[in-house]
Amino acid sequence: MAAIALKRVSKVYPTGQTAVRDLTLEIVNGELLVLLGPSGSGKSTVLRLIAGLETPTSGQVLIDGRDVTLVPPPRRDLAMVFQSYALYPHKSVRENLAFGLRVRGVDAARVDARVRETATALDIEALLERRPAQLSGGQRQRVALGRAIVREPKAFLFDEPLSNLDPTLRAGTRTELALLHRRLATTMVYVTHDQEEAMTLGTRVAVMRAGAIEQVAPALEVFRRPANTFVARFIGSPAMNLWACTCARVGDGRHLVSPAFSIDLTGIDVAVPDGAGVYVGVRPHDIDIVPNGEGNGAGGVEIVEPLGPVTVVHLRVGGLGDDFVRVVVPADSRIEVGDRVTFRVRPDRLHVFDARTGQRVIDQHGR
Repeated sequence: MAAIALKRVSKVYPTGQTAVRDLTLEIVNGELLVLLGPSGSGKSTVLRLIAGLETPTSGQVLIDGRDVTLVPPPRRDLAMVFQSYALYPHKSVRENLAFGLRVRGVDAARVDARVRETATALDIEALLERRPAQLSGGQRQRVALGRAIVREPKAFLFDEPLSNLDPTLRAGTRTELALLHRRLATTMVYVTHDQEEAMTLGTRVAVMRAGAIEQVAPALEVFRRPANTFVARFIGSPAMNLWACTCARVGDGRHLVSPAFSIDLTGIDVAVPDGAGVYVGVRPHDIDIVPNGEGNGAGGVEIVEPLGPVTVVHLRVGGLGDDFVRVVVPADSRIEVGDRVTFRVRPDRLHVFDARTGQRVIDQHGR
C-alpha cells in the first residue's frame, strides 16, 4: 500500500495547452480515490503523472513521502489498467498473468501460487488455458485486472477500465472492483467520466474541470453539498435545477425571488445581503407536484420521461426562458404532456450559490 501526493503540479505541453494547473491532492494509504470529470478535464493526465508516463512542468509527485517526480515508471512499483485490455494475444490467460512476474525473476513456485490466488480472486480459474481471442469482453477485462493484481504493487491506477463493456458487464465488474478493493485494502486511483461508477466505487471523489480540482470529498458529500455550480450541475441524474434568483424582503421574512416563483427562507440562514444575486439549486427529487395554490410556481408539462421506478417531468415555466423545471415523480403518476401543474420546492433541500463566484452559500440543509 502507498500514500500518494501531488504538490502544486502543473502540466503544460509544448503547444501551450495546459492539461493540469497547480493541482494539489493527497491520496490516503488504502483508499480508492476516483478522478471524475468530463472529457478534457485533465483526469487521465493526472493519472499518467502519478504513473510516471508524463513529467510535470512544475510541482512534485510523492509516493510514501518519497519524491518520484523524475523516477521512471518501472521504479515506482505501480500497476496500471487501461480501457484497452493490453493482453498478449498469443499467450494463454495463465501465461499473461505470469509474464510480468517471470520477467522480474520471481521463482516458479511463487509465480504459480500468485497466478492461482489471483485467478481465484477474479473467478477466472476456468479460463487459465484459454487465449484472449476465446474470451468475452468482460473476461478479458478481468484478466487485465489480474495482470495488475498478481504483481502486488504499491498502488493500482485505473484509466476508465470499464468503458468498453456493455452496461450489464460494467455493473457486474464494478461490483467486483469494489469487493476487490475491500479485500486487498490497497491504494487505488480510478479515472472515469461516469458519475455512477464514481459514486459507487470511490472512498472519495475528486471532481475535475479544466485541469483543476473543483471539489474532493466522500461521494455522498459531493452529491449532498456540491462546492459550486459546476459540481452541482455535473453530479446527479437527472441534473440539478439551477435558477437565477435575488434575495429580497417580503413582508417580515426573506425570500428567494425569480420571475417565475418565490421561495420562503424562514428558518434558513442565507449569508448574502438583501438584493444580492444567487443561483438556487434544487434536485428534481426535492420538488413536489401539489394542488393549485399550494406551491411556489406552476408550469406546463412539455416532456415526460418514464425511467422505470420513477418518471422525470419537464415543466416549461414562464420567466425561466429556455430552462425547464425538472421534477421526479412516482412512475404511476398520471401526468401527461400538455397538463399544467403546480410545484413546490422543499425549502430545507435548497442549495444556494453566489451568482458572482458560483461557490456554495448554503447546502441543502441550510448549513
